[in-house]
Formats: sequence, C-alpha cells, structure tokens
Amino acid sequence: MVYYNFKGLNLSTLGYGGMRLPTSDSKGRVVNEEETAKLLVHAYNSGVNFFDTAFFYHASNSERVMGKVLSQFPRDTWYLADKMPGNFIEIVDGKIELGVEFMGMESKTYNTPAEVFEIQLKNAGVDYFDFYMLHNVSESTYELYTDEKIGMVNFLLEEKKRGRIKHIGFSTHGRYETIEKFLNKYDCFEFVLMQLNYLDWSLQESDKKYDIITKHNIPVFVMEPVRGGKLANMTGDGLAMLKASKPGDTAARWAFRFLQSLPNVAVVVSGMSNMEQLKENLEIFEKKDPLSDAEKEVLQKVVDNMASFVPCTSCRYCCDACPKDLDIPMLIATYNEAANEFGWYVNDVMETLTDDEKPSACISCGVCSPLCPQDIDIPDVLSKFDELLKR
Repeated sequence: MVYYNFKGLNLSTLGYGGMRLPTSDSKGRVVNEEETAKLLVHAYNSGVNFFDTAFFYHASNSERVMGKVLSQFPRDTWYLADKMPGNFIEIVDGKIELGVEFMGMESKTYNTPAEVFEIQLKNAGVDYFDFYMLHNVSESTYELYTDEKIGMVNFLLEEKKRGRIKHIGFSTHGRYETIEKFLNKYDCFEFVLMQLNYLDWSLQESDKKYDIITKHNIPVFVMEPVRGGKLANMTGDGLAMLKASKPGDTAARWAFRFLQSLPNVAVVVSGMSNMEQLKENLEIFEKKDPLSDAEKEVLQKVVDNMASFVPCTSCRYCCDACPKDLDIPMLIATYNEAANEFGWYVNDVMETLTDDEKPSACISCGVCSPLCPQDIDIPDVLSKFDELLKR
C-alpha cells in the first residue's frame, strides 16, 4: 500500500468509502453487516486505514456499521472521516431542520449543529472523528455554511480545540468559483474532498477546482474516482482504445492511475461493494504508477469518444456584451454535463439560479457569438440547454 504523509499521519492512498456498502434491501438503506465486515476487515488487514462515511449514507447505517466493525482494531490505527450534512439542512424559524425523508429517515429540527454532531458520534461509536467535513460546499449550501448565526465553521473549530475533531475540511460538488470564494473567506481548512476523475477533469471543470485547491496549499482527497462505476464498467470503443494500448490493464486501473498522476492527490476514496472490487483496488495501490504522456493522450481520446463538449475556455469575452448579463461560461459548462448525463449535479446548479440567470433568459440577440474565440454559436447552445431543462 502506498501512503501519504498528512501532517505526520501515514494515510493509505486508497480510502474506503461508505456510500456503497453491501445492502440487504432494494432501497439501499439496510447494510449487510456480515458482508460489510468481511470487506472492511480485509481492507484494514491489507493496509487501508482511511474510512469515509456520512450521516445520510445508507440512512445513517453506514456510520453505525463502519464504526462497529472498525472498533475491533486499536483506535489509533484507523482514521474515520464524517460530514456535517448541511446539504440537507434548512433554516426554519431560526433552527436547523434536517430533512432526509427520501433516505427513509425522519425530518427533525435541531437548535444547533452540535446536536447533529453528537448523534453522529453516537452512531459511529467513537469519541472523536479524525477527519470531519462540511458536506458539499456548493452554490446551494454556501449561504448556510457562511451564516455566522448558525456558525458551522466556528463549530468545527471549537470541536477541533476540544479534540473531538482532529482535522477539518469540506467536500464539494460545487463550481470552481464557489470553491475559490469559500477558500478565500476561510483559511482554516486542511483538506478538500472533491469529485475527480479523468472524465470530470473536463466535463465538470475539475481541473480548475483541483488547481484552486492546490493553489491554497491544501491536499486533495478524491471521491467518485470511477464516476459511480461508469469508468470501471466501460464498453465499446472507449474500452477498446484502452485495451489496445495496455491489454492487461482494466478500465478501473486506468482511472486510478490518472489520479496517481496528480501530485496533490492525497487519498482516493473508493466505494467498494464486493471483494472483487476491493482486491483489484488493493493491487492497483500497491505501488504508485502514474500515466506516461503517451497514455495521457490515449485517455484524452477515450474522453473525446465518451462525451461531446462545447469547447468553451471561460475567457468571458461574451459576458461583457451580453445585455442580460448572463454567466455564459457557467451555463455552457453546466450544459456540457447535462448533455452527457443529466443528473443531480445539474439540478443542484439550476436550483440556485433565478429565472433571469437561466438559459431561458437568453434573447438570442447574437452579439456574443462574434466575440467567441472558439466560434461557438452561443444562442444555439443556450437554446438547446433550455430544451433539455424542459424535458
């Protein structure tokens, strides 16, 4: 196992994610404790010492089962990461309301973040969390996390002083502008967990997010390294390209080796739901094996084959001329994601926009297109995006 020195801690560069544990029900709420124990024990005995969970993973059963299984090992030999579920918190009458009914959990009202934190400690059966995060700093949660009356950041700092949080950070699916604004506001975060893989490097502009975090001298922890299995279970031309280049390598190995090529990646958190996945990942992380320049070119061809992109470079020349003051690069970046996989990420972005900020606000005046160095027909792209949103 390759390890990363994080402030004197030797963290396994392969982390175990608790979002996709084996389950015993169709809705993924009831964790199969016997199968999960086999996986976690094998991972620990093979050198994995970083384990990541969250309040709503498997309706809080992830916290409970992971903590229970890991408790058989000395507490100072494994590191547990958890998250404050701000992405499910709303402010109601001055109190925080945690609404996660879709996960089969009750919506409850609490007075402070501390009440949620105490429940998480109890769920996991621990006295402290080694790593603790604000869950998903993004456009939809920025206001909550920066609300001084609620005091989320101050709460984390106080718990760190008390020793019940050893290291504080945040996870994010937000846009790079939001991440930069948040890091410019607070200088206390020690790590950032972000969605990062070779497809999202372009598709979700993860390259810019990675660069911003690195610029702040903060190590990157990675989630979704194979994009929920999409990059590990490839078929068709993309897989054929990889096999032609290195016949013995799996698609998953290519995805992890891409991440090993990024010097500021500290830990790669993978949600391994069966022993086959776990053993393959353990073998990959026995040594560091970054991509060569030629292999990076192969991977770029695979990306070009998998996804179509409007080639916006975010130069923003178009924005100065737009009579509706639209953030055109942001809309095009979101359209790229929506055109390839319309999921919660797109919905999360769109929910934060007013009607005047959405692609439907474009009046197709055309003054932007002549200014675009990439010759993008911007009104046409925004029209297509608007049609996608109406489906």
